[in-house]
Amino acid sequence: MNLQSLFQDFNPSKFVVHCCLFTFTILFCLRLDGLIDWPYWVVFVPLWVWKSIATLGAIVGAVVWCRHPHYRVEGDSYSHFKAMLISLSLHLILLMFELLACDRLTSGRHLWVLVFIPLIFGSAASVGACVWAVKHDRSFELELFCAVNALQFVFLPLKLDGLVSWSWEVVFVPLWIVLCLSLVAVLYSIIFSVILLRTPEVSAQQKKSAFYSAIGNCATVIPVLVFQVLLADKLDEDLNWPYIAVAGPLLVALFTLILLSFNAKGGNKWWFGIRKNFSQFLLGVLPCLQEYGNISYHTDNGQTVPLDSANVQMDDFEKYDKKSKKALTKKNDHLKPVVPIVSIELPD
Repeated sequence: MNLQSLFQDFNPSKFVVHCCLFTFTILFCLRLDGLIDWPYWVVFVPLWVWKSIATLGAIVGAVVWCRHPHYRVEGDSYSHFKAMLISLSLHLILLMFELLACDRLTSGRHLWVLVFIPLIFGSAASVGACVWAVKHDRSFELELFCAVNALQFVFLPLKLDGLVSWSWEVVFVPLWIVLCLSLVAVLYSIIFSVILLRTPEVSAQQKKSAFYSAIGNCATVIPVLVFQVLLADKLDEDLNWPYIAVAGPLLVALFTLILLSFNAKGGNKWWFGIRKNFSQFLLGVLPCLQEYGNISYHTDNGQTVPLDSANVQMDDFEKYDKKSKKALTKKNDHLKPVVPIVSIELPD
């Protein structure tokens, strides 16, 4: 077992977001079905947890940034820090929308048009955030989601307030367009993975990565599309299923995203001011994990040599592994047969 290989690509931000959305979806559907009678302020607790973690992480990161100016010259620290501030501003906009939505569901004293104003403003701001992220080679999944659904955030409050009499299938037209484009991307990933699998020049690691990417895309986009179809039929009263059954495909997609967060890579190193990969930070905070997780075995001269995990850190293990590979290469070079050079002289 090697804890480094398990958590080296782990993205804690995506893990927290998807877990909170998974829990909130279950609670909200149960509340709509009348299976639980909890207040909406309790149902929205997973979303409050998500926003609280994001806000606390940004505050701690900002404090570390201000108190240690020498950290600012470490690599692309400025880009990471600005990305964290942009993400924090978007999270605060979402928090404002969630507070207004929860109050509207509880008291019913506001129009849905007023509730969706923060989301519409956040969608406009997300366009600029996406442009900045592309220029600085940063991920922008949440920003992209808000930007492409700007028109959807306009149609939803109009329908909820009864200002338009469209069917829900028409209201979801902007989302249908986004899902169709996503299906095209899924089809492209499948074709690309098949081409790589049939190309002998491509390494096995690249083939495996493309294959897993295609499976992940299929397991997220297709369930979301099925959920959208079921939801439109449910809201148009063409389907008599409970909401928890309608949300089943969405829960499958969210659970898949939770699993994919262990191989999502990336992540901002300035959340909570850790300034390093999450796996290295976790092993540094909890040294006891090194005894069980930072163990590896290397075979040399037919003998199995264990590494003492209590004293060997992750960087030391990498150095040891490189030295061992060099030693094996030199040994194999000595074992190769020596073939005399035959020189054939051609006549003039």
